[in-house]
Amino acid sequence: MTNLRERVNQHLMLIDELVNDESPISAPQQWHVGIDLGTADIQTVVVDGHGLPVAAFLDWADVVRDGVVVDYVGACRIVREQLRKVEQKLGVNVEHAITSYPPGTDPRISINVVESAGVLVSHVIDEPSSVAELLQIQDGAVIDVGGGTTGTAIIANGELVTSLDEPSGGRHVSLTIAGGLGVEMDEAEQHKRRSHEDPLIATMAKPVIEKMADIVSDHLVGHQPTAMYLTGGGTLIAGFSDIFRKAFPTINVVEFSCALYLTPLAIASYGLMLEGKE
Repeated sequence: MTNLRERVNQHLMLIDELVNDESPISAPQQWHVGIDLGTADIQTVVVDGHGLPVAAFLDWADVVRDGVVVDYVGACRIVREQLRKVEQKLGVNVEHAITSYPPGTDPRISINVVESAGVLVSHVIDEPSSVAELLQIQDGAVIDVGGGTTGTAIIANGELVTSLDEPSGGRHVSLTIAGGLGVEMDEAEQHKRRSHEDPLIATMAKPVIEKMADIVSDHLVGHQPTAMYLTGGGTLIAGFSDIFRKAFPTINVVEFSCALYLTPLAIASYGLMLEGKE
């Protein structure tokens, strides 16, 4: 698991270097496209036949809330534009893609948005489960904190036991910051993303993160995972991992660099995994 985790971290850092780079490159022989419709952003990641990221595009957007598309036209436009950039960068035609959805929501919402861009959704998987597949977790829990929700996938003996989701995420931290500082949401978002530079922001975020830990604690009732894997941009807020370690002292809390990209990387990599099973 350690070597796999290191490789995933390397891939995440590579995405951070690649993101929104439209410079043309030669397309690999094999490639898979993953599209993540998040509350705070929409991301498209492409991996090659070895799981190495070769293209990544991200747009901050307020088009999805709690797994529901509130701006369908805007979401479709962003996905269409990101796929156009992928095609231009790699010199390919994208005909198939993989997408995901928050646990407990209708996967057809994501499918409809992606297919509006003229591609066929070949597979769909819930967000935390995609990360569990990428990390090859046998026993543990994936905690996916996005812009609007906190999702938990529990895996035992290599099988998904349950996948749950509650409406509490990074947006709720931004609302707290906006109220505390008396600023607009856009400015609060910027403060949140720089939370490691400002102890005041970390202090304001703390009770919201503690609420997320309470949600996860409820999700884990009846289960005893030995490890907890953090994913999603919400987990990058200053103090997040420390609060979770305090809330779950008997569980190994595992962090990832650039966790904002972990779910879209996992979605794209899911296609590679399925191909290997064929």
